[in-house]
Amino acid sequence: MLLVSIARGILSLLLFTLTTLVIGVPLISLSLFKLVAYRSTYRPLLTRWLDKIASAWMVVNNAHQCWLLPTRIHYEGPEQFTPRQWFMLVVNHQSWVDILVLLRLFTRRAPYFKFFLKTSLIWIPVLGLAFWALDFPFMRRHSKAQIARDPSLAGKDLATTQKQCERYSAKPVTIISYLEGTRFTPTKHREQASPYQHLLIPKAGGLAFTLTAMNGRINTLLDVTIHYPAGRPNFWQYLSGQVEHINVVAQERSIEANLLGDYANDEQYRRRFQAWVNALWQEKDALLERLSRNENRNSL
Repeated sequence: MLLVSIARGILSLLLFTLTTLVIGVPLISLSLFKLVAYRSTYRPLLTRWLDKIASAWMVVNNAHQCWLLPTRIHYEGPEQFTPRQWFMLVVNHQSWVDILVLLRLFTRRAPYFKFFLKTSLIWIPVLGLAFWALDFPFMRRHSKAQIARDPSLAGKDLATTQKQCERYSAKPVTIISYLEGTRFTPTKHREQASPYQHLLIPKAGGLAFTLTAMNGRINTLLDVTIHYPAGRPNFWQYLSGQVEHINVVAQERSIEANLLGDYANDEQYRRRFQAWVNALWQEKDALLERLSRNENRNSL
C-alpha cells in the first residue's frame, strides 16, 4: 500500500505540474501583454481570456483528482446557484488542501473564484504577475496604531477595497475570504486563547470592507465548513490518496442591508458586524464538533 501511495502521489504531482506548465505559458504570456497594455481598450477582453485559461486549469486538475484519488467528499449544501449572482464565500482554514477541495466542489457550480491575497504575494516571481492579471484582490489592512501615527491612512483601506472590487461590477464572481487569516494549528489556537474549540478567532474587518465596497451587489454569503475526519492533511497526504474522505457543509445566508457600513469609523456598526461574524463562527464551531462526534461514534 505504501508503494501504491507513493506512486499515486508522484503521478498526481506530475499531472499538476504538467497542467500548470501547459496552461501557464499562455497565462503568463497574456499576463505580460496585459501589463504592457495596462490602459488599453483590450484589457477587459484579456481578462476574460485569462479567466478562461485559469478555469481550464481548475477543470483539468479536478478531473485527474477525481480519476486518480480515492478520496470521497461528502457534500451537504446547494447543488446549483442562482445565475448572474455575486457570492461571498467564507470558510474555515486548516490546510492547503482546503483550496483544492473548494475548487473540486464549486468550479462550474458557483461563479468564478477570486481569492483575497496579502499584498506581499504580488512580489512572488511569475505567480504574483498571474494573480495580478487574474484580478485577484490584494489587501493591506492598516492597524489602529498605524492610523493613529498617520491619520491620512484613515479610510484608505475601504478606498483600496472599493477600487479592487470595481473590477467585478460587470461579471458575477465568488470572492473567497479566510476570516481566520491563517491556517488553524493547535499552537495558534492556544496562543490566541480562542473561545472556539475548532476555530481561530475570525477577523471581521476585511469582510465588512468588501461587502460595503461592493455596494450591496453581494447579497448572499456562502458559508462553507470543511471537516477532515482523520485530522488536517498536508498536500502530499492528499495527493497520494491517504485522505479517505472529507466532509463539507455549505449554507447560503442572506446579507442584509444593515450589514453594510463604515467599519473603520462607526463603532456601533462595527460591534454589530462583529457580533454577526462571531455568531457565524459559533455555529460553525458547533457544526465541526457535531461532525467530529459523529465520526468518533461511527469508528467505534
